Amino acid sequence: MAKQVPLIIIGGGPIGLACALAAQRQGLDYLILEKGCLVNSLYRYPLNMTFFSTSERLEIGGIPFVSNNAKPTRPEALEYYRRVALSKEVKIHLFEKAESIKANGEGYTVVTNKNSYSAKNIIIATGFYDIPNLLNIPGENLPKVTHYYKDPHFYATQKVIVIGANNSAVDAALETYRKGADVTMVIREGEIGKRVKYWVKPDIENRVKECSIKAYFHSVLTNIHETEADILTPEGVVTIPNDFVIAATGYQPDFSFLERTGITLSEDAVRSPAYNPETMETNLPGVYLAGVVCGGMNTHIWFIENSREHADRIIGHIVK
Repeated sequence: MAKQVPLIIIGGGPIGLACALAAQRQGLDYLILEKGCLVNSLYRYPLNMTFFSTSERLEIGGIPFVSNNAKPTRPEALEYYRRVALSKEVKIHLFEKAESIKANGEGYTVVTNKNSYSAKNIIIATGFYDIPNLLNIPGENLPKVTHYYKDPHFYATQKVIVIGANNSAVDAALETYRKGADVTMVIREGEIGKRVKYWVKPDIENRVKECSIKAYFHSVLTNIHETEADILTPEGVVTIPNDFVIAATGYQPDFSFLERTGITLSEDAVRSPAYNPETMETNLPGVYLAGVVCGGMNTHIWFIENSREHADRIIGHIVK
């Protein structure tokens, strides 16, 4: 027998937690299903990451977020969201992955790797950090290639290629360089990304200008070998020695899960899911989207600070 829950929230990140707190305030019973640890995507961020936003813009449920500096770090964010979840006794099942959502006549059946649930309403707040945008080139599956940068010490004295020119790539390039790595950036565009954190952008541009970090602009990686890598530049193919590749190529939502659920996606490259921006309800009655997943491939549109409001919008519509 499927367990009866009025509201299932899929995703235990900051926005999923915000939805749970909004449900609590309205007296609506709910359950969060999270396939990893609490705020799993934040846990997978680089160890030394500093947020672009100030701490008050990352707050949820009206609970103050106090950090040592104006812009909090990853450890501070993990501590904050953990404290929120524990102090508010949020109902959450960790390490339980939602595998399917099917209509059952009176609502939906959610099947996970552990249980089955029946719910009238579903909120999908699954983010986008689990599926990297692949390069689709030979050698991408070699052990030396990663789409998740964690700790710069690992790359000390090594020859490292960093692909990309936005925040993740710039942080990886600067941090590994300062730990003694020989860093080469491969950048498809002709400049460092415009959305790079304003206090970091001059740093990376100066390191490139002085050639402390080598950068190939208007270039792409075409082949990765055990000890080398091929870069297609405007002047032709360049082969350089290489120990590790950090492919900071971005991530995408789990479109296959949305499609299997029955949510309509746009036919263009963005693959925007269908939803009502006033209620966040999708083309499926009672199924809502919250957070970054709303943007499709445009993962730079929604953040914690501007999608927190999705929680009150959704719960307000449900309780009506």
